[in-house]
Amino acid sequence: MADQTIVDAVSRALDDAPSRNFRETVDLAINLRDLDLNDPSNRVDESVVLPSGTGQDTQIVVFATGETAIRAEEVADQVLGPDELEDLGDDTDAAKDLAEETDFFVAEANMMQNIGRFLGTVLGPRGKMPTPLQPDDDVVETVNRMKNSVQLRSRDRRTFHTRVGARDMTADDIADNIDVIIRRLEADLEKGPLNIDSIYVKTTMGPAVEVNA
Repeated sequence: MADQTIVDAVSRALDDAPSRNFRETVDLAINLRDLDLNDPSNRVDESVVLPSGTGQDTQIVVFATGETAIRAEEVADQVLGPDELEDLGDDTDAAKDLAEETDFFVAEANMMQNIGRFLGTVLGPRGKMPTPLQPDDDVVETVNRMKNSVQLRSRDRRTFHTRVGARDMTADDIADNIDVIIRRLEADLEKGPLNIDSIYVKTTMGPAVEVNA
């Protein structure tokens, strides 16, 4: 369970946000310090499963064939085979559109080489190369796990953002998601908590509230 100070910050962010006529997301802004982010090894690039879910639809595309493709149809937003992959390689605009509207890609391991060949220049810079699916992996389980995942990605910037929920979720559930993200960051950063300068939580259009974890 999240620390009460995180719950309090989320509650304030939710209470202080004006009502909107759309379903707002709840976002986290993370400010890093004392890291040379020009060195790629110091950058944050992590997929984190949120215990309370994202509160939003997560778009997932699977590259697969045969039985895996049939099972993926049950859970993925799109399932693409080798022919569609090759078509995307010939249509850069379509590939870019797919990359922008998709949160995560999954691909059978034996398709990864061709994905790199046809889509590497589009997916690579966006940090969206697929998660390889090994022969023993369950595609349904993998996709369902990703539906509750967010990507933490700093690139070369000290400040980066990630989704932690939706406004109609409870403060406790959102705080549990934030707690998991903070713990992951503290475990992964070179100096742990000392590399985190500040963290703020806010709804899409609401004011930012500092999280003192």
